[in-house]
Amino acid sequence: MKLALISTLLATANAFTYSPTGTTSPTTSLNALATKADLVTLAEKSNPVLKYYDPLQLASTTIYGESQDASIAWLRQAEIKHGRVAMAAFVGYIVQSNGIHFPTAQNTAGDLSQFSGSPPEQWDALPDAAKWQIILFVGFLEWFSESAGTHYMRGGKPGAFPKFSDHKDLVPHPVPFNLFDPFGLSGSRSAEKKERGLISELNNGRLAMIGIFGFLAEQKVDGAVPLLKGVVKHYDGEFMAPFLAGPM
Repeated sequence: MKLALISTLLATANAFTYSPTGTTSPTTSLNALATKADLVTLAEKSNPVLKYYDPLQLASTTIYGESQDASIAWLRQAEIKHGRVAMAAFVGYIVQSNGIHFPTAQNTAGDLSQFSGSPPEQWDALPDAAKWQIILFVGFLEWFSESAGTHYMRGGKPGAFPKFSDHKDLVPHPVPFNLFDPFGLSGSRSAEKKERGLISELNNGRLAMIGIFGFLAEQKVDGAVPLLKGVVKHYDGEFMAPFLAGPM
């Protein structure tokens, strides 16, 4: 689904280009700025069989001249963010592939043809104005998450999306709901339940990343994913060209 790829590209580009200044606050929480020891503990809880596995030694890498802890926080933020995008993409792909959509058209002509075909074909059929609205909205969310509150490389929590209501200087227009937990359902959860939820989110996000790219791989190369052969429709277009409609 092109929207998911666009969201991922924006998130990746933002992560690679944004380097905050300031001092790093030490912490030992699994939810906040992690140390390598925290990663080992988290890995053992998220996958008791494989446990800690870092063949590329990413946890020992430093970026932007930052400390190891800040670099680990950057990597954790990237994984959580991309896992969330992938989960939304995986579910969205299945929903769109089954013809489930809003009853109204996406253009003034009342044309519903953009809802036919596979998810990437549906994206291709969208008017450019609609595509720009989606891309700019995702870009705004990226900017806001990096600009508001304590940055995850400076002692903030990787994966925690700031509340709109707490940053009226950045979002002067009132927003009735926050992006994360809009109905406040997680406020009464215990720390243990929140930690279990984090581990579930990590595992589900990792699986979703494999799942959505499995769909896309099979759409481009028939038989690339044997279990999906004949299940998903072949796509002749280009996933990485959001404004190019149709086969290349």
